[in-house]
Amino acid sequence: MNCVIKNARIVLRDEIIQGSVRVVDGIINSVDQGPCNTTGAIDLEGDYLLPGFVELHTDNLEQEIEPRPGVFWPDPLASALAHDATMVSAGITTVLDAVSLGEYHDGPKRMQILDMSLGALRKARSTGILKADHKLHLRCEYSDPKVMDVFMPHIDDDVLMLVSLMDHTPGQRQFTDTDKYRQYYKKGWSDEEFAEISQRMIATQANCAVDQRAHIIALCHGRNIPLASHDDTTADHIRQAVTEQIAISEFPTTLAAASLAREAGIHIVMGGPNVVRGGSHSGNVSALDLAEAGLLDILSSDYVPGSLVSGAFIMHRKLDMPLSEAIAKISVNPANAIGLNDRGQIRPGLRGDMVRVREIESLPAVLQTWAVGTAKNVEIPAKSAA
Repeated sequence: MNCVIKNARIVLRDEIIQGSVRVVDGIINSVDQGPCNTTGAIDLEGDYLLPGFVELHTDNLEQEIEPRPGVFWPDPLASALAHDATMVSAGITTVLDAVSLGEYHDGPKRMQILDMSLGALRKARSTGILKADHKLHLRCEYSDPKVMDVFMPHIDDDVLMLVSLMDHTPGQRQFTDTDKYRQYYKKGWSDEEFAEISQRMIATQANCAVDQRAHIIALCHGRNIPLASHDDTTADHIRQAVTEQIAISEFPTTLAAASLAREAGIHIVMGGPNVVRGGSHSGNVSALDLAEAGLLDILSSDYVPGSLVSGAFIMHRKLDMPLSEAIAKISVNPANAIGLNDRGQIRPGLRGDMVRVREIESLPAVLQTWAVGTAKNVEIPAKSAA
C-alpha cells in the first residue's frame, strides 16, 4: 500500500516529467520532479510510469472460459484467475468484464458462459485474491425475447458499471447488409438456412426490440448506470442515443456516426485491435482515421488485452499525438466516462494505480503494475543486468 517510485518518466494528464511518485495507504501522496533520495525507492531507470489502464470492454474472460469453440474449461475460478493475471500483465488495473446477455443461434451456450463467468467472478472476489479491480459490463442483446429474464437478476449487482445495448439482427446496424452478417458469423449456412434464420430473427426483433430497449434504458437511468450504444452506424442511431440520454457510443462503424456523436458530446469508444492492425477486422471504419479526425475518446482492448498500450503508443507515433493525450484514452477518459473519478491519472489524491512501460525496439512492454500502491507482478532485473 506504500511505495516510492523514482527516476521515472511520469506521464501526467498534460505533460511528461522526470521524477518520483510517493504512494501512502494506496493513494498517491505526491508527484515530484527531479531526483529522489528516498531509501528503498523503486528505481525505474528512466522507464515510463503511466496511470493504470481502465478497460471498459474485454471479452477475455469468455475466452478463458471457452478457449476453443464448444470447449469449456472445467474450473471457472481458474479461468477467472487466469483472466485477472492477463489483465494485470497488460497494465489493466480496472477492468469491466464484458458478459453477453442473449442467445440466438448459439443455443444454450451463451447462457452457460454467462453463468460460469458471473459465478467465477463472484467467487474470485470473495477470496480477495484478484489483482485488478473487476467491475461488470452487461452487453444486452435487446432483440432477444429472453434478455429481460437474464438481465433482471443482475441489475442491482454492486459492481455493475456499464450496460451496452446491442442488436445483431440481420439488417440492423453494422449488418444492414445481411451478407455481412453471414460472413461475420461463418456458420456455413446454406442459402435456404440463412434465409430461414434471418426471417425468424427479423420477426422476433420486430416483436420485442423496441420495448425491451426502452425497459433496459429506464432501469439503468433509475439506478444511474451508464449506458453505451453498440455499433452505431447511421445518424439516426446517434440521434436515438441522444434522445435516450446514452453517454457512450461503443464501436461506431462509420465516420458519419462518430462525427455526430462528437457533436452530441457522446464518448466515442474504439477497439485497440483496430488501431494495432490498421483497420477493422469486419470492414468498419478505421480507428486510426477517427483518432486523426479527433473522433476517438477511449480505446478498448476488446479481444486483445495488450492492444491498449500498443494502440496508445501507435497513435502517439503515427499521428504525432502527444503521449499524454494517447494515454488518457486508456486511463482517465474511460474512468471518467463511467464515473470512476478516483483513478486514471498520476495525481495526488487518486488511487495508486500505475504501470511501468519500457520501449523495446519501439514495442511498449509492460514490465510492472501497481494497484493501490501494491506491486501486482514480480520484480524485473535492472537494465544493467538484462
